[in-house]
This record gives sequence, C-alpha cells and structure tokens, in this order.
Amino acid sequence: MKKKILVSIAALLLLVLTLGLLQALVVPKYITNPEGLLTGEYYADAGGHDVIFVGDCEAYESVVPSVLWKEYGITSYVRGGAQQLVWHSYYLLEETFKYESPKAVVFNVYALKYGEPQSEAYNRMTFDNMKWSGAKVKGIVASMTEDESFIEYVFPLLRYHSRITELEKDDFKYWFKSPEDVSDNGYLMKTGVRPMPESDPITDPPEELLPDSSLEYLDKMRELCKENGCELILMKAPTNPRGYWWYDEWDKQITEYANEHSLSYYNFIPYANEMGIDWQTDTYDEGLHLNVYGAEKFTSFLGALLSESHAIPSHKDDADTLSRWNTYLEEYENKKKQMEDTDK
Repeated sequence: MKKKILVSIAALLLLVLTLGLLQALVVPKYITNPEGLLTGEYYADAGGHDVIFVGDCEAYESVVPSVLWKEYGITSYVRGGAQQLVWHSYYLLEETFKYESPKAVVFNVYALKYGEPQSEAYNRMTFDNMKWSGAKVKGIVASMTEDESFIEYVFPLLRYHSRITELEKDDFKYWFKSPEDVSDNGYLMKTGVRPMPESDPITDPPEELLPDSSLEYLDKMRELCKENGCELILMKAPTNPRGYWWYDEWDKQITEYANEHSLSYYNFIPYANEMGIDWQTDTYDEGLHLNVYGAEKFTSFLGALLSESHAIPSHKDDADTLSRWNTYLEEYENKKKQMEDTDK
C-alpha cells in the first residue's frame, strides 16, 4: 500500500513538473514585443526611487530616467505599458507601494479616454510578468474582456497550449529566463527617425468626454497616493495634432479635476516647440511617438519642473546612489550608441 502511495505521488509530481515545463515553453516570450517584458523588469530594480511614472506608451517612450539622473540627480522608474489603461496603472501602483515609498507619482492621462477593457493582448502585456499578489488578482479581474477567463491567467498553459505547433528559437532560448535589460529603468529606447508626414490635423471634437469609470480610478489613484504620503502629478506628454490627440474638452475636464483636488496638471503639448521637439527628427514612427532624441528633450524640460516646482531632490551627494545610477547612465549611453550604429 505504501509503495502504491509513493508511486502515485511520484507520478503526480512528474505530471506537475511536465506541465510546468510545457507551460514555460509555450507562454509568449515578447521578444518582438518587448513591451510585454516591462512589468517584470521592475522587480530587479525595485526600491529607492523618488519618482514613479505610470501610464501608456506616452510614459515609457517619453520619459528617460537616466536623463533625470544626469541633469537633476533624480531617481525614477517608469512603470508603463502598452495601452496601459488607468486600472492597469492603479494596480501596478498599488503593488509598487509594497516595494518603495516615492515622493511623487506622475500619471500620464491619455489612457483616461478608455472607460472599459479593450484588449486581451494588452492585458497580458501588463499582467503576465507581474508577480502574484492581491494587486495582480484585482487588476486581472478589472481588466478582463468578455472572452477572457481568470483561470487562464492562473494557468497560462490553458491559453497558450496551441502555440506548441508555432514555437520558434526564442521560445527555447528563453524557456527558463527572460531577456535582460530590455528597458532603461522602464524607458523603452527607439533611435530610428521617421518624420511626420504632411497631413490635415485632427480638428473634430471628441465623440464623448472622458468616461466616469476612468475618472473613478483616477480618484482611487489619488487616494492611494494620499494614503502613502505621495504627491500625485498629472501630465499629458507632448503629441501633435496629426497623431494621438488630446482634445480641449478632455483637457478642460482634467484641469477642473486637478483644481478641485489641488493636484498639479501639466499639458506639455503647447510646450513642444519650447522644448525644441521637431516632429521631423524626434519621432520614430511618423509623429505618433517620440524617439530617444525627442524623449531626452522632453525629459530635460520635465526634470526642471520636478526639481524646482515639486522639490524632488538630487541624490548626487550620496555615494551609493551615485555609483548605482552612474552605472545605469553608462549602460543607457552605451545602448544608445549601439542602436545608433545599427540604424546606420
């Protein structure tokens, strides 16, 4: 009897091990879509940041923490993600406060235009590599589309088993590990240049105002920051009237919200020229997003505000922080040069 029990236990363990190995093999590795790796990269560097940025592509492709460090001595991290909706940002932020106590959180407001879940693919990019916690559970539940199932997040093999016939070399290469240093403290670098073409700007008014459901999560974010003794700052990254546009009606809503709750809100669109942003040279995708040259200009402008108007301190007199962040800066500059050489 005892032998049968031991055999059964061994068989069960073997089955669990086999399923675990198979699951690790078939889940997406996000090599060609590195946005799916951004959430998981945070944990290696969690802690010690005075500023945390949350938001969609306008956050992780516009804010360069290495520039904030180089020019202002500010320590920061971008917890952004592809089409990161406001509830994604909220639950990532809830998790972040378990790891550190930033002085300020900066939220890019563009995603407030969405009032309901949008896409399983983008949900997965946010949550697949997030560590399990109450924040992750609540985030998944809040984000799932009608066709999604929570159990498939718990056991991704149920969702991705069909990939067994579509496996590529990278699935085996990264079977037991993820690519390292995809981002620079959450910033996803692009060095390519594709100028914005001539076209008519967007002039039609929005179909609707920012939905109540997204503003309710903004309320939750504001309360969360307050509970953690952290200032919430709202921003709209610089964009142009031929790309993702931010309507005057939406801007008025956020301005009124910020005034009502004594928050700072910065719409950086009107200041693009002052920053020196040129949509012929500072975009990698015809004006939709900033490349590294535009992001550096924007970050320099933003850093002055954080330093002078929000009293975010410089840590360049702290030896340990100086050594750590100078290493990050060197890695950033080396990566930039390598990518530029590849683009030639």
